[in-house]
Amino acid sequence: MKIRGKSIDWRKDIKEWVFITIGVFILAAATRAFLEPNHIAGGGVLGIAIVLHHYVPLSVAVLTGLMNIVLFIIAFIVIGPQFGAKTIYASFALAGCIGLLDKIIDPAWVLTDNLLLATIFGTLLSGIGMGIVFNQNASTGGTDILAKILNKFIHTDIGKSLLMVDFLVTVFAGVAFNAEVGMYSLLSVIINCTTIDSVINGINMCKSIMVISTEKNTISKFIIEDLGRGCTIFHGRGGYSGEDTNILYTVLDRKEFIRLKLFIRDVDPRAFITVNDAREVLGEGFKSIIE
Repeated sequence: MKIRGKSIDWRKDIKEWVFITIGVFILAAATRAFLEPNHIAGGGVLGIAIVLHHYVPLSVAVLTGLMNIVLFIIAFIVIGPQFGAKTIYASFALAGCIGLLDKIIDPAWVLTDNLLLATIFGTLLSGIGMGIVFNQNASTGGTDILAKILNKFIHTDIGKSLLMVDFLVTVFAGVAFNAEVGMYSLLSVIINCTTIDSVINGINMCKSIMVISTEKNTISKFIIEDLGRGCTIFHGRGGYSGEDTNILYTVLDRKEFIRLKLFIRDVDPRAFITVNDAREVLGEGFKSIIE
């Protein structure tokens, strides 16, 4: 609904790439500071890399990069060229960030050796990072690709396929290190899923608003001209009064809703307003429905 000219589309693109980079760096920092030193393999390619690092004399960064290359090749062969540039960038930027941190930080350094603290804080940070990346219509590759391959051949839901793959990673972690580490890795997978959902919902949360007011023209003009959003007007009839009325419907972000509420308070204090949370909004001015 937001009215934006094509001349500033590049700003949106730059913003997306910047946020992907920030999300990737947060994920890399969580891996290096908490998860990798404590062998917590909370699913994904990073989890597999942490397990393999126990057996193979290669860094987690190198293993992550190599596995992503192999997985992308398999994906292009098995699934087709359905992976965008942002996902490819995020995958290899993650390996690059971890490699950079490995060079900057002493290999013997660890923020905490308490497995519970490392699991909670490491997974919360990685979940925030992944949530930021996912919110820009990208992913860090890895087990997302494996999940799609499983979905193609055994016809399981993507979510269930992803959970199956991540669960197997935690089993391998338990075998490679010990049962306690395996259980903490499983806890990490659970926390990670919850955190990612919370981050995405928090970033994308908008307000779905319905207004009944005698000043519908004034209010709709404010929404369109001042807020730059669209609105729809429904015709209704009051159940008690039996009089014809108009219901104005719009979707705004939280800051815009506050501005609208203050405006309505000034022009029609007797207006009736209902507000609901909209966890995801697709269409003009919001996230594209084809992304």
